[in-house]
Parts: sequence; structure tokens; C-alpha cells
Amino acid sequence: TTEMANPEEAEVQISELDLLSSMFPYEEEFAVTDQLALAELKHYVENESAEVPSSKVQFILNVKAEVPNASMVEFSMACALPFKYPTVLPEITVRSSLLSRSQQILLNSDLKTYLMQNFSGEPCMLSAREWVKDHAAAYIDKDPSPSSMTTSDAMQSQLTTFTRLWIYSHHIYNKQKRKNIIDWAKELSLSGFCMPGKPGVVCVEGLQSSCEEFWSRVRRLTWKRILIRHREDVSLEGGGHAEIQKQRKFPTLEEKCFDAHGARGNHMDLGQLYHFLEEKGCADIFQMYFGVEGH
Repeated sequence: TTEMANPEEAEVQISELDLLSSMFPYEEEFAVTDQLALAELKHYVENESAEVPSSKVQFILNVKAEVPNASMVEFSMACALPFKYPTVLPEITVRSSLLSRSQQILLNSDLKTYLMQNFSGEPCMLSAREWVKDHAAAYIDKDPSPSSMTTSDAMQSQLTTFTRLWIYSHHIYNKQKRKNIIDWAKELSLSGFCMPGKPGVVCVEGLQSSCEEFWSRVRRLTWKRILIRHREDVSLEGGGHAEIQKQRKFPTLEEKCFDAHGARGNHMDLGQLYHFLEEKGCADIFQMYFGVEGH
């Protein structure tokens, strides 16, 4: 089992499940399919010493949506909450008898993109349900023409998607972690930068699969708090080496220290970070990190 991050995340899960059951009291709208996992999760939150739950909480959310010709269609969302949720996204598969296989793949991939772009580190089950209610019916009429996703295309596009991840950490001081970040980026042919101190900022860019591998390694280290603040994906036609190089905003991955100040010399000068991002054409990211316009 993945180790549980901490009881706080478990508490967030429980309060979100409580909210869902109060909003959707009927079994046909919301049903926990694994009561044992839920009981273990509650036990874990209430008793410090309790065993880490052995399986993730799984549940079904059913959503009725109107289809243009005024009939109602039911979409079923099969959901599981990974132990680290909400630090990581929930696992959701939306199904409906009216969706073809390729329409279903397209719908699920669009839902995942929406959640990834809007909810890093926040509870998002209600928003996911709203999105399905508002958008799912449109997929029934989508003609998955050869250009859209089939399973083999999905594998194909993995190879040719350029990704840039903007990672935020409460702080990065540890020398070993800083070395890992640089070594792993090199090994995975990723460029970007790492700004140690408090807060810690890491940007990596390169092949989607390499970025995802990098993230899965980094987040396994122990952090007070770490999350993907923003993610950019660009599909590349052909996706050869030259195409990838063209997308890069950073030549290699290096550690950037902007005149540190503060008692421990660890608070970075955010004004300098802003100018550095601006030079690289990434000034808008500053606001995503710090919620203020940079100057």
C-alpha cells in the first residue's frame, strides 16, 4: 500500500464524503462501494496509532444530464480516493451506455485535464461532478473521427506531448533533495530550474512521460507540502527531438539562487524570481504561485 501521507488528508477525505452523502442522500445518486475502506479511514483519523487503511475508499456518483433532444441520460462516475488525495487527483472513470469506447476515453481524458488544471491540492469531487453534469452529454454526439483519441493514439500521444510542470514546495533546504532534483532531471532529459529556500519552486519541462516519472519520484520524498501548481501540455506533431527543443524555455536544469535574505539566508528575493520568469516568457506563472501581480 502507498503510505498514507498524514491524517489531515484522511480528514479532508472524510469531510468531503460526509458532504456528498448529505447532498445526495439516495443510494442511486451516491453510494460508497467499499464500506470497509471507509470504516478503516475513519478509524485511522480517530486513533493516532491505528493501522494505515489497506485500501482506498471507492464510491459511485451517478449524474443525470440533459441531452439536447430533452431526454435524460445517466452517467456513472466510479471514483477512488488515493491515500494522498487531495494532494493528488482522485481516480475517476465516467461511463454511460450511450458512449462508445472512444467517446468514453475522450471524455475521461478531458475531465482529467480540467481537474489537473484547476485543482492541484484541493478537494474537487463536487467540481468533477458538476463538470460531468455540464459537459458529458456533449460527448455522446462527438464523432470520434480518426484524428481523435483511440487507445493506440493515446499511447502515441504520450510519446509526443511536451509537458512543463510548475511544482511548489513549502520549502527546499535539504542538500540530498536538491541533488536528486538535478540528477533526476538530467537522467530524464528535462530542463528547467530549481529555486531552493522557502518557498521552494521547481520547474521541469520535456517529454510528458519523463515529467510524470520525475514528479512521481520527487513526491515520494518527505515534504511538509508539495504540489503541482500548474501544468502545461503541448501536443507535438511528429514529436521529434527538434520539436521538443523548440518548446523548451530553459536550456538545462539548474539551481537558481536569488539573493537570499532573512535570518537563515533562505528567503529568496521574489522580485528577482519574477524578472527571471519574465525573461523566460513565464511571468504569468508568478501569479499562480504567489497570487499577486509581479512587478
